[in-house]
Amino acid sequence: MDNQVIDHYFFDEPAYDYHDRGYVPLKVADAPEKPLNIPAILKPDKETATDMYYTVTAQTGEVQLLPGAKTKTWGYNGPLLGQTVIFKKGKHIHLHLVNHLPEVTTFHWHGLAIPGPIPDGGCHAPVYPGQSRDVDFTINQPAATVWLHAHPCPSTAEQVWHGLAGLAIVKDEHEAELPLPHDYGVDDIPLILQDRRFHENNQWDYRADYDPDGVAGPTAMINGTINPYFDVTTQKVRLRILDGANRREWRLHFSDDLPFTQIAGDLSLLPHPVEMNKLMITCAERDEIIVDFSDYHEGDVVTLYSDDVPLVHFRIHDLKRDNISIPDTLFQTPDPAVTPGLPIHYVTLDGMDESVAMNGKKFKMDRIDYQMKMGDVQIWDIENTNDKPGMIHPYHMHGCTFTVLSRNGHQPYPNELGLKDTVVVNPKEHVRIKVWFNVPGVFMYHCHIIEHEDGGMMAQIKVVDPADPNKQYHLMDHMTLMKAFAKERGVSLDDLWLGGMDSYKKMGMTM
Repeated sequence: MDNQVIDHYFFDEPAYDYHDRGYVPLKVADAPEKPLNIPAILKPDKETATDMYYTVTAQTGEVQLLPGAKTKTWGYNGPLLGQTVIFKKGKHIHLHLVNHLPEVTTFHWHGLAIPGPIPDGGCHAPVYPGQSRDVDFTINQPAATVWLHAHPCPSTAEQVWHGLAGLAIVKDEHEAELPLPHDYGVDDIPLILQDRRFHENNQWDYRADYDPDGVAGPTAMINGTINPYFDVTTQKVRLRILDGANRREWRLHFSDDLPFTQIAGDLSLLPHPVEMNKLMITCAERDEIIVDFSDYHEGDVVTLYSDDVPLVHFRIHDLKRDNISIPDTLFQTPDPAVTPGLPIHYVTLDGMDESVAMNGKKFKMDRIDYQMKMGDVQIWDIENTNDKPGMIHPYHMHGCTFTVLSRNGHQPYPNELGLKDTVVVNPKEHVRIKVWFNVPGVFMYHCHIIEHEDGGMMAQIKVVDPADPNKQYHLMDHMTLMKAFAKERGVSLDDLWLGGMDSYKKMGMTM
């Protein structure tokens, strides 16, 4: 392993979110420190040698986040966020999805290569209040940290803000045999990074905070905990970091510039570990790092920061020592050959605020923007057309796997050489990726600043199974979902407020 420590954040600093006119700086909340909440592992309803069965319920609740009144929240199998779901490679998964919310929602498995549009859980797979849906699929992908979030266009951002975002972990034999921390809750710790603004009586008010370039708040919330600390009892700790925020980028570093080792990205381990002391993670990305606390002693505190704001305090106890080294080689990233004759497919991420679009068009749920054959491998060129300094756009694809080939003709960043589903594109930058789908269906691809996708920076691909080339998919339309929201909220469609609603009015949508 190269001992050089990377001490910069890679991306274009003039495009960082703190330059945006609507940027909301983080502040330390006036609240006591609390133990970091570690989401419980969701217990399967049943597990056999070949199958796993789960019930996942979207529900309302309330949580004591700050002193005073409890905050009204939404979550999966609990009041806020979700219990961690374990998927095992090779197992057939059966999910019973239940909606106990007061409005329609969907259950999107971000990062899973599963058929679309129904198992994938995007906007075409609604579950109405008081109803349920059953889906099943087989896990056939490497070990990774993935996640679950609501995806009912165009109210994805609001429902994620309410709390509908939970972690899931894909396990396989290769990763399990590596000498890495694996004891969930002890030395294998999830960190779901989010931010919120608290209004009167400690409540969240998405509509009051709405910004078409992404809603943000001044209070960091980590795993649903304000001002958290974690008791460190092992020399090495693995952190599974998810940027679950609607908009915010997190520029992470530890006190003392403590170096750490990145071992994984979105959808796989990295080929080789990368030594760093600075890491920027953007919306929907996952990064796994290992932190070695061997130079610290009982009673010390090591703090994880974003910019200059503390996020988590790691309280050092009597450490269980080890002399295990992280292997120099962790994973062999697949590199399938591009299918002969396929042209480069170009995607543009356009605009900001209400003017966001993809390839110059607003998203339409009942429109297919591109078609590709399952098993084909194609180069896609993703361009952020924003003028500099502009905004960084995190680009995400459902249902597939891709690798990053180049940035404006140069090498990718060293910590994005594994399998990905989300890649960040700087203003005026072309990022080339190699894309392939191993499952058929209709899938979305979009900016993962969630208000941008709700506002129309999104498109759809139909992936055709050569064994069933004429298969048709039922595609919903926006007005069907929006009328459902209006009915469930007890308001007229004209009075309905949703993120991105102005964009849809501009598209000529009427009752």
